[in-house]
Amino acid sequence: MDALLELLNKNARESTDNLAKQLGTSAEDVENRINDFQNEGIIRAFKAIINEDKLNTNDVHAVIELRIQPQHDGGFDGIAKRISTFEEVESLFLMSGGYDLLLFIKGKTLQEVAGFVSARLANIEGVLSTATYFMLKTYKDQGVLMESDNNDERLQVCP
Repeated sequence: MDALLELLNKNARESTDNLAKQLGTSAEDVENRINDFQNEGIIRAFKAIINEDKLNTNDVHAVIELRIQPQHDGGFDGIAKRISTFEEVESLFLMSGGYDLLLFIKGKTLQEVAGFVSARLANIEGVLSTATYFMLKTYKDQGVLMESDNNDERLQVCP
């Protein structure tokens, strides 16, 4: 991956001046490259990773495995594009293995998530089966640990 993208992935709030220093280039060059990445669709958004367990919301997060029948004219893409338009869907991936699509969804209650699966998702033409798993606690999200107790369980190394 491009060095600038790696730095932005670690901290998208880093100033262009600091990024330029780390990359040995100018702030203007960094700004231009970021704009180019956005225009090319490589950078899709800048987003904070939030520990929702600390927000005391009762939102329900679920992971859904979906087996689908590929369409003759669009393969998996047509169904995936349709599913991606639902506001409950946070992430959607084409997978290899025992199922075809992997969805991460969010709802206000278990009943809302169950209703989404049974009334909206399972009724789509081409959907063969679903398997729903409810997320109970987040330990790590996108490479970021959610617990901050700073207890490092690795052995200490002495020189």
